[in-house]
Amino acid sequence: MGVSILAATAADREDTVVLWEAAGLTRPWNDPRSDFDLALATPTSAILLARGDGRLSGSVMVGFDGHRGWVYYLAAAPDSRRQGIGRMLMRAAEEWLHERGCPKIQLMVRGDNAQARGFYAALGYELQDVVTVGKRFA
Repeated sequence: MGVSILAATAADREDTVVLWEAAGLTRPWNDPRSDFDLALATPTSAILLARGDGRLSGSVMVGFDGHRGWVYYLAAAPDSRRQGIGRMLMRAAEEWLHERGCPKIQLMVRGDNAQARGFYAALGYELQDVVTVGKRFA
């Protein structure tokens, strides 16, 4: 499988957003284009893309807040699933964070998403005894 992992550029925005939408990752209250632009504009974040056979086959957004690393928008194209793309992207995200001295990585998964929870468990991620509390700014 000839897949390469490279940092996204502004030219990758629309294809990446289409991928996120196809993977069911977007939500009405988040603007994925703004998320993409902000990740590229911030030196403590990046979007890593998997490309194979001349097309986009996966993505992951990664960021470091100075205390822990965060992962968002991990996606494999529907026709690229079960080929190790997600594992490759998570490994690349972990390496990106490690290179920046990040001591810990975290991510959020919806409680009812058993498939994603199983995927991360297989990679050695464990449920943590924390509660996420949030507030939306209108």
